[in-house]
Amino acid sequence: MRVLVFGGAGFVGLNIIEALLSRGHETIAFDRSPLPSSAVRAFAALPGRLETITGDVTDRAAVTETIRPGLDAIILGSAITADATRDAVDPETILSVNLMAQVPILERARDVGTGRILNLSSGVVYGGMGEREPVLTEETSVDPVGLYAISKYATERVGTRLAGLWEIDHVNVRLSSVFGPWELATQARDTLSPHRQMASLLCTGRPALLARAGWRDWIYAPDVAEAVVHLIAAPRLTSRLFNVSAPDRWAALDWGRRLGALDPDFVCRVVEPGETPTIRLHAPVDRAPLSTDRMRNELGWAARFGMQDSADHFVAWWRQYGSKLDGP
Repeated sequence: MRVLVFGGAGFVGLNIIEALLSRGHETIAFDRSPLPSSAVRAFAALPGRLETITGDVTDRAAVTETIRPGLDAIILGSAITADATRDAVDPETILSVNLMAQVPILERARDVGTGRILNLSSGVVYGGMGEREPVLTEETSVDPVGLYAISKYATERVGTRLAGLWEIDHVNVRLSSVFGPWELATQARDTLSPHRQMASLLCTGRPALLARAGWRDWIYAPDVAEAVVHLIAAPRLTSRLFNVSAPDRWAALDWGRRLGALDPDFVCRVVEPGETPTIRLHAPVDRAPLSTDRMRNELGWAARFGMQDSADHFVAWWRQYGSKLDGP
């Protein structure tokens, strides 16, 4: 396959690119930021061919030039994961990147006859429903709050509408809370995953203090990449919206404690009275898990990594790449 990944330098994009290259696919990474040099070196050893294009997803001319005939799939992964502060000061940029940028992409894909288009949305669109429902299925009502969540839900609706009018093969994917390899602090991510925050604190010798244990259906980035590959390779899809998550909930606290394999002196615990958390959990309460029945029933896919396996894999990955993420 020949696959174009918008947002290729983001950490989810990097994991998707790695999975595609591992299978020998020709992959094009489009992003305004260059890929980390350590990732470029690692990917060079994989059987697929990688092309990198530096450009802004809001630049119609750059998008038009990049989307050429012969693409089997396009992955829409460019996004600003904004917090409330950015919502207040720069809503226009958030909406331009997260929502409006998809329209020229879909237009050009229609004109050149691109295969499947996969829109990476997010479980954050469920919003407060995660506190009111025991399980979040693709049929659960949504209640997005921040501009990131609102814009992600809007991409689903706008993309579905235009795909129907233009007869485009378009699929939406709602990702649960993602963490894992290649996650970097960038201008597009206002808050890193708790797991990456823990790894950073471990390197500085500071304790990881959590407000609570942080129970959630956390999903490891390599599992997300595997799900994406399944979705773009499937010859026919009955559904046009899929949740992608892990089958079990577990505590971020327990995962952090397993990072002790990197440093036995690392402290990871819940705060005591009077202490201030050093880890942001992204939400004040734990939410319900996303159902993955549709992915399992239609594609036979299920996440491979649980709490222990993901921690062990990440420790091995961090030993190889962690100190080189921002280096030459």
